[in-house]
Amino acid sequence: MDDAALARAVVDPRTYVDQSAYDALFTPLRRASPVHLVAPEGYRPFWLVTRHADIIEIERQPERFLNEPRSTLATLADEEKLERLTGRRDSALRTLVNMDDPDHRVFRAITQAWFMPPSLQKLDRQIALLAREFVDRMEAMGGACDFARDIANWYPLRVIMTILGVPAEDEAFMLRLTQELLGSTDPEMRRQGARRETYKDFFAYFARMTADRRRSPRDDVATVIANATLDGRPIGELEASSYYVIIATAGHDTTSSTTSGGLLALMQTTGALDRLRAEPELLTRAVDEMIRYVSPVKHFFRTATEDYVLRGQQIRAGDSLMMCYPSGNRDEDVFEDPFDFRIDRSPNRHLAFGFGAHLCLGIHLARMEIRAFFRELLPRLDHVELAGAPAWVEANFVSGLKRLPIRYAFAKAAA
Repeated sequence: MDDAALARAVVDPRTYVDQSAYDALFTPLRRASPVHLVAPEGYRPFWLVTRHADIIEIERQPERFLNEPRSTLATLADEEKLERLTGRRDSALRTLVNMDDPDHRVFRAITQAWFMPPSLQKLDRQIALLAREFVDRMEAMGGACDFARDIANWYPLRVIMTILGVPAEDEAFMLRLTQELLGSTDPEMRRQGARRETYKDFFAYFARMTADRRRSPRDDVATVIANATLDGRPIGELEASSYYVIIATAGHDTTSSTTSGGLLALMQTTGALDRLRAEPELLTRAVDEMIRYVSPVKHFFRTATEDYVLRGQQIRAGDSLMMCYPSGNRDEDVFEDPFDFRIDRSPNRHLAFGFGAHLCLGIHLARMEIRAFFRELLPRLDHVELAGAPAWVEANFVSGLKRLPIRYAFAKAAA
């Protein structure tokens, strides 16, 4: 494939709906040109970073490779339009995704305690009950459903909205806004008026939440954010709303994608479902393998602050680097049989949560949720099979299944 075709494919959201097509694109790059400069039409040039070791090398040096001013893939036209509207080229939001130290460290600390294992242990029973509620819902659907749309979208949403403090009656609204934001390149999900209207709805909703939590604090993350102070001053309106948005969207969409993608992998891998039911002690490993195999976050960017040589390539100060996580998670130097789904994979040093200072804030919660769901589902499930073709969101940043039609039967309860 010539460089022009490669560049078009890398930015095309349709590339990310077929893992085999993605692998066919990136596997030769890992072998022949693992750090590769591309210049897609309509985008600023950037380096593709496709190997596990090179992604870690970048992530270990946050002072040399910054999140700002380019954290995700965007057209040059979109960057220029955003700069005219907000003064920033990177995003309408100001979240941990866009921040570098010292701001990143300060803002991360606001909610970090909520997402660490000691705090999450207090939610263990509640999450187990939510897992049971949604498996019960699946059973009540009579042996057929769209697992992605009917179950996997809603279960992690309920968990994160409970933690954040969003009432159950607003969850459908939150799901719609999340799908519009992260699926804005998918014809089935994009909204008329594009992302700007979605951001307006998010900001209006969370402005009301901030005011409410300042008047009436509760035991939820929204209260922590709304009442946070930085250098003795209340958190800014943009930063507070952005914080809510990143938790409300990333806090469930990636987990939803892994839950549905994990079930699909179990169905498509001979013997995996039966073995996992027979050996439930493998569930912790299986969950991490689901996360590696699905890799719902497809990339993040970093910008070099100084000249740097990476795997023999001369990176210049100001250059952009696209860390390609699904490619890193298929690296043959790190993973034995990387294209296979193996529920007993160990070790499993995947990069799906990032690495280093920017390791995903929700890493422990995501594992806990997925584990709780399959711990509830697997003993009750007699069999499951595809009832139609799966379909993925057309997106080059965060992507997962949008449809997973299945037929199934639950085991009859013992008399």
